[in-house]
Amino acid sequence: MSAPFADWMAGVQADVETALSNFLPAAGTEPAKLHDAMRYTTLGGGKRVRPLLVYASGALFGADPGALARAACALEMIHVYSLVHDDMPCMDDDALRRGKPTVHVAYDEATALLVGDTLQARAFETLAGADTLPPGRLVGMLRLLAEAAGSAGMCGGQAIDLDSVGLALTLEQLERMHQLKTGALLRASVLLGALCGKDLDAAELEALKAYSKAVGLAFQVVDDILDATADSATLGKTAGKDAADNKPTYVSILGLAPSQALAEQLRREAHDALAPFGEQALRLRELADLIVQRKA
Repeated sequence: MSAPFADWMAGVQADVETALSNFLPAAGTEPAKLHDAMRYTTLGGGKRVRPLLVYASGALFGADPGALARAACALEMIHVYSLVHDDMPCMDDDALRRGKPTVHVAYDEATALLVGDTLQARAFETLAGADTLPPGRLVGMLRLLAEAAGSAGMCGGQAIDLDSVGLALTLEQLERMHQLKTGALLRASVLLGALCGKDLDAAELEALKAYSKAVGLAFQVVDDILDATADSATLGKTAGKDAADNKPTYVSILGLAPSQALAEQLRREAHDALAPFGEQALRLRELADLIVQRKA
């Protein structure tokens, strides 16, 4: 019998915290300010949704634990680097992240810039160390991570987001932006976790892509809902900032109740996509529920 979801999630989060601490440069090593700032922003916070998706997907195919840890930490490092840069004055200019001052506030802007750059490089170094995997598959995984993080993925979505301030986007344009900004890295999490176990056949790949597309959009829809309804203490970041910055969101385009209905629809689509995997996909289903039903 599977462990309760909350216990499984807490176990993964604890394992990832330990692995991140080990894969990051040790505190106090030179250049100490940079390394301390990397640890400050990466450790001790966050929901670890991307690592959880890595482990849940890996569970489908009996993935190698060491490879899973490296893939999960690589994805979390890319995610954290994006948050550090996104919070800087030249981007979203925010002072609060994960319940504490952002890096450019706690340290300085130059350090924040270097923290993001270094975390990105460290992510690829970390994943490249998964030497228990076949070399050809590992190269493909590194390419998948690079594509998810680059202009055809997360960074491209962020660029569209910055260019969209004050504009009236269509629902299709908003979805495209978030498929890149948020969805690409979530999709990579699902696929990299599976690839820690085996080469995927076409049916497996399409099912996991359909699942990750649904949870990726659901994650952003719920983010927009929470930005409009929750307070900063609950979120651990500045609430209401999208509206204050005149950014297009699902709530601003659809309204609150239709956005909530869309999130629920996407949750069902995620469950449906996992039908070929049966009960083995329990953790992925539970994560879809968590993403849609979370309160922060």
